[in-house]
Amino acid sequence: MSDWVAFDLDGTLTRRETLVYFLRMYLGERRAMALLLRASPMMLGYALGWRSNTEAKEFALQHSLKGCHLEDLEPVAELFARKILPNLLRTPVLARMREHQRLGHRLVLVTATLELYARPWALAQGFEAVLGTRLELDAEQKLTGRLAGANCWGPEKTRRLRADLGITQLRYAYGNSRGDREMLAQAVHPICIHRANDYGRLLTPLGVLD
Repeated sequence: MSDWVAFDLDGTLTRRETLVYFLRMYLGERRAMALLLRASPMMLGYALGWRSNTEAKEFALQHSLKGCHLEDLEPVAELFARKILPNLLRTPVLARMREHQRLGHRLVLVTATLELYARPWALAQGFEAVLGTRLELDAEQKLTGRLAGANCWGPEKTRRLRADLGITQLRYAYGNSRGDREMLAQAVHPICIHRANDYGRLLTPLGVLD
């Protein structure tokens, strides 16, 4: 059996969508609020199924980070990973992650959020690999506002696991939304973090599952 354990980030390990908090940190409250108002029709379209996750994300990026130098963003991303992201974590799911580590399982973070800040946080926590959404850069290493490759959501999660790490089966997978369905289906033990298990507080012990 595979020893790989995959965790989603937003809504699984965290209580909130982390991109919103990253943009608030980078832009400041006033500019972030203006972006939120401007993006409201797009967000509503996504909620109703009229717009894709990729369209909604690129809209936000094009009106916030387009034209930024990567070297200017990276220190902000690392600071966000150290100072802000830890405050968004679900304590029970983080404890479950630590339990997997104690058992010697190999952890991979598979997330639709930006690899820009997900990677430094995950590597600092002991994840062996990080698969996230990447940002397109131009010849001057400035963000174009578009994604580099596909949004790491839904079937793209399983494609990246296979293409980047050669993983075709997971021992455990943790997710919380329709964007995690394919990854959960790839696991011997798929675990959805939701109200029924009190968002991670009522999970079946690992010893019982194995």
